[in-house]
Amino acid sequence: MTISIAQTQMFLLALTRIMAITMQVPVLGGQTIPTQVRVGLGLMLTALLMPWQILPASADALPLLGLTMAVGRELIIGFLAGFAAALTFNMLQIAGEMMALGSGFGSGRILNPTLGDSGSAMDQLYVMIAMLIFLVLNGHHSVLLAIHQTFVVLPINHPLPEISGVVLINMTAQLIAAGVQIALPVVGALLMTDITLGLLARVAPQVQVFFLGLPLKIAIGMFALGLVFSISMPFVTDTFASMGGRMLKLLGG
Repeated sequence: MTISIAQTQMFLLALTRIMAITMQVPVLGGQTIPTQVRVGLGLMLTALLMPWQILPASADALPLLGLTMAVGRELIIGFLAGFAAALTFNMLQIAGEMMALGSGFGSGRILNPTLGDSGSAMDQLYVMIAMLIFLVLNGHHSVLLAIHQTFVVLPINHPLPEISGVVLINMTAQLIAAGVQIALPVVGALLMTDITLGLLARVAPQVQVFFLGLPLKIAIGMFALGLVFSISMPFVTDTFASMGGRMLKLLGG
């Protein structure tokens, strides 16, 4: 079997798109995964998912300028598709940050290696449990199927689609609003706790509200977080299930 330069260039373009997508999905290409594993996964997925087109051995290869522009085009397509997947995990991070804001966990921020950003302990707990659910529900399979569908919607070396700013803004706004809605029960419970402590301070000034409030808010925050898990997990499940559709929607598919 003779592999021409044109076929090698096609493989390089497909690898560029797949790497641009997977590097934005924490489960597949997060910072906790070694670089060698990420590159090896990209090469394996490219060999499996790339729709090989029969090209004659004498097919003309792209010139250097054309290849550079094609690589840039595939990077943009990959980042667009990966952005939709990253938004889902950012939604969960927003929910965790809001839950931790008034519960006392927000003051101690540590590095979250999964998302490559600093966050609170509650933020990391919520995101880690959501990722476990993502794996249990075979969400990574949905992402791989969506990556394959990107080659159907936009073949390799295809002109860039017309990106609708309205679709991009609406999708971002919907996921941000979803993260806020997930955190509302915990935020509401903590707000009622603050109001109760404020009234207690007025009624009984001798009570040390500051020392009483911190452990009380932590306990109430953890209890409310346990309730939120049971309420929000069906919604999180549906969000993960529709992740592939959002990836294709940004590409006009």
